Amino acid sequence: MRWYLTGVVVSGFGTTAMWLVSGIWVKSLTGSDGLAALTSFALWAPALLGPLLGTLADRVRRRPLLIALDLAMAAVLPVLLWVTSADRVWLLFAVLVLYGAQGAVHDAAEQALLATGSAKERLGSVNGWRMTANESVKLIAPLAAAGLFARYGGGPVALLDAASFALAAGAFAAMRTGEEPPAPAARERGAWRRETAGGVRLLAASPVLRPLVATGAFTMLLAGVNGAAVYAVVDGLGRPPAYAGVLYAVQGAGSVLAGLTAGPLLRRMPERLLAAAALALFAAAAGLRALPFEAAALAASAGIGLGLPWVLVAAMTAVQREAPAEAVGRIAATANTVLFVPNAVALALGAALVTAVDVRLLLPALTLAGLAWAGVAATGRRPRARAAAGTP
Repeated sequence: MRWYLTGVVVSGFGTTAMWLVSGIWVKSLTGSDGLAALTSFALWAPALLGPLLGTLADRVRRRPLLIALDLAMAAVLPVLLWVTSADRVWLLFAVLVLYGAQGAVHDAAEQALLATGSAKERLGSVNGWRMTANESVKLIAPLAAAGLFARYGGGPVALLDAASFALAAGAFAAMRTGEEPPAPAARERGAWRRETAGGVRLLAASPVLRPLVATGAFTMLLAGVNGAAVYAVVDGLGRPPAYAGVLYAVQGAGSVLAGLTAGPLLRRMPERLLAAAALALFAAAAGLRALPFEAAALAASAGIGLGLPWVLVAAMTAVQREAPAEAVGRIAATANTVLFVPNAVALALGAALVTAVDVRLLLPALTLAGLAWAGVAATGRRPRARAAAGTP
């Protein structure tokens, strides 16, 4: 497990650095705010094909797939050394799309490997540690990336990211797993499409996963609107825009704590209740940001940092526990698409809402919506079939 977490940390550091610098890089070469904003879209757009891409994680052994994906990105990223003028920015966008596609397959393979290689009772803790590792590097990588870009430009950041992928591949290669080879994949025409559709149907038909992933998706929808309001919140505090960095840092610290506590909480309550409680915490914290007090804003950021990861860890852990071993990759990728695409859509929607609606009205409305959904999610009944299956 230590080698797995090492791989997560080093690749997460490079990914966070590249995510931050890509927008700055495009802005510095073109002067266009719109093109700079499109870098984020290029990264997450492949998530729309998550169910299709995740099928690959069920057709091959997962550990070798992780190694191959990381080595492939380590080989591709040095191409960005040629992005030295505005007419070569297209190359950066092409690499970012490949980056997003690689990430969709990588996440599906990771979750599938954990599901088959870890004891079911430990999955919550492992997913929490993974979340903590990812959030911890987000506290350091942006500063390092911004400083490196300011001094040397984007090329060295791309090389740093390539090195992080190479190190992650080495860490995954050092893992020892008892992973069984997958069943031979069907090769007739349309087999890939049928397997992808099968994964979507399994998620949609599950009385455990369907409402839990829906709760996560609704939470991420609200999170997108909340994120779009951050600068309006800063304005209400009478602070300069850079103060948003302080709020994000406090939120990051809350997310680190959320990852450390997710495992113990999931040993004491079902995923459904943790997700509902986490959504309620997030919604209440978002409403607290409407108050024009710095202490309230800081406390709200900490609450948001706690609530969001708990929802995601609960959903991720449920997928790994409930999905059939031969379909974890497809179902995990489908769940990731359902979870994260609403966040991207809501960021754009929130940008429009913030200009039309005062945040003192918008954020409390978000709170009411979140608390209402959390109440419904918390009162859901455990399916009889699943309860009966666990009865001696």
